[in-house]
This record gives sequence, C-alpha cells and structure tokens, in this order.
Amino acid sequence: MKDGVLPELIVITGPTATGKSTLGVHLAKRLNGEIISADSMQVYKNMEIGTAAPTADEMGGIPHHLIGFISPRDDYSVARYVLDASKCIDDILLRGKTPILVGGSGLYIDSVIAGRCFQARGDSVLRKRLEKEYDTCGGESMLKKLRDVDEESASKLNVNDKKRIVRAFEAYETTGKPLSLHDKESKTLPQKYDVLKIALSYSDRSYLYTKIDKRVDEMMSKGLVQEVISLLKSGVSRYNTSMQAIGYKEFSSVLTDDINNVENIDFSEIVDKVKMESRRYAKRQLTWLRRDNNIKWIIWNDSPDYTGAVEKISEFLNEKK
Repeated sequence: MKDGVLPELIVITGPTATGKSTLGVHLAKRLNGEIISADSMQVYKNMEIGTAAPTADEMGGIPHHLIGFISPRDDYSVARYVLDASKCIDDILLRGKTPILVGGSGLYIDSVIAGRCFQARGDSVLRKRLEKEYDTCGGESMLKKLRDVDEESASKLNVNDKKRIVRAFEAYETTGKPLSLHDKESKTLPQKYDVLKIALSYSDRSYLYTKIDKRVDEMMSKGLVQEVISLLKSGVSRYNTSMQAIGYKEFSSVLTDDINNVENIDFSEIVDKVKMESRRYAKRQLTWLRRDNNIKWIIWNDSPDYTGAVEKISEFLNEKK
C-alpha cells in the first residue's frame, strides 16, 4: 500500500456469470466508490441484454462508467479503452472516491493496470489501405511480406488473421519500428496504479456452467433475439466488431439472411451454441487469470455470498496497510 492509504484501484474480475457486477455495487457502497466497466462489449449502445449490462436498478445508485457510449457501428479497441478508463479512474480519484474496475475482459484490465501505451496506431485511411491490400493479395502474401520487417510478430500469426496482420503493418508504417519491439518497450513501463485485484469463481466448475446456461436462458426471455434484430435493422452489420460478441454473432449469422422470417426459425440449436461458446469463453477467462500470481481469489460454493466477499476484500485492503 502507498503511504498507508487505500489502493488507487480495485479490480473485480472473473469468468462470465460469477456475480462481478453485483459484488462491485456492494463494494462501491462500502468504499464510497464508482464503477468503471471492464467489458469489451458493454461499451456499445443498445446491446444491454446480450452483454448483461447492469440495469439502473442493478446499479443501486452507484455511478457506472464506460457502458453504452459507443455506436455498435464503430470499432472499439483496447487502445481506446486504456485512454477512456484511465481518464475515468483519474477523475474518480481526484474527487476523493474509490475507482472499482469491474469486468471480465482480461486484456483491457491488464492494459489499464500497466498503463500500456498504444502509440503504434495509424489512421483509418492507412488501415483501410492495408485491409484492401490483404483482400487483394491474400493473407499468405501479406504474412510473407511482414516477415521482412517484423519476423517475430509474423511467426505468431496465421495467414487468416487479417486483423492482426494489418495491425502489425500499421504499427510498422506509423512508427518505423516493428510491433514486436513496440510491445516489448510498452511492457517495460512501470505499473501505473497500485492495485488490489480480486477474481471470482466457483468451487465446482459445474456450478459455473449452470449459472452460464441460466444466464443465456434469461437473455432469451428478456428479448435477445429482438435486440439482435433491432441492431441489424438499424444498419449494424454482422461483421461489425460489436456483433462478434457471443450471442450476437451466432444469432446475427442466421438472422441477417432471414430477418423477416423469424417466426419460422427454430432457435434451440443456436441457444445451445451460445451456451457452449459462453462456457468455452469462461474457461479461457480462467486460464488467463490463473497466470496472475497477484490475484486474490474469492471462490463461491453453490451461490455468491456478497456480504462475506465485501468483508474479505476489506481484510485484503487491511493487509496492504
């Protein structure tokens, strides 16, 4: 702990459907805090159901930031998130309150904590030119060309990974340095915040999977299909970044070509696929989190104990004094 005060930033993370948002509200009430969402898809407008964005009632009067402020037609990136989240955190600290970062997007969280710099980005004109070159020449040709300027990055990429191949060229053409070198330089920067990082999970994986399946069923009952239809009818493409979120991707791939024939579509197989992809995502989230030796884990049994968790976090804070 710095100078005997609370950590500058508290993080509540963990796989999907573990109660992060609810715990965040309970903790914010205890610590006079405000919440910054760390969910890469909750940033988009009109996607509340499929992203499980907290409702006004669920927010419990606690200010929440970075939820539903980007058009689903726009691309949003970790680079933009670091800038937006850092501004929110610094503003909350200046007002004498506790910033609490809540969500399951591990790269977003870790990049904010590290204060990672993303200066190696070009502009939309450069990016579109590189994307057109990829479409014209093909991934194999582009990857071969990338090896000449950034062999390390190229060795980690697949010919079909258009987004990252374009990103590597964009970095090189913008800065004159390979993206791999830029990443190494960024990772040597000192950590920006003094952090207490809490991760949630269940003692039995079957409990987690049951919660995930139940959440998907609740999304369906709340109108997930109608939400996807509204997005498509408003002009959002199934290829937009926003529509790559689990739930939106699976339904939009079916609805795009049959949007006026919804009543004749059997969604049961799609629902099962969304559940499966959500469980796989949760497994990837756990794998990511287990690499961090600084995380304090709170493990639920069959159901969350939010009061007990707040007390446990208070103990963690006291240990840092």
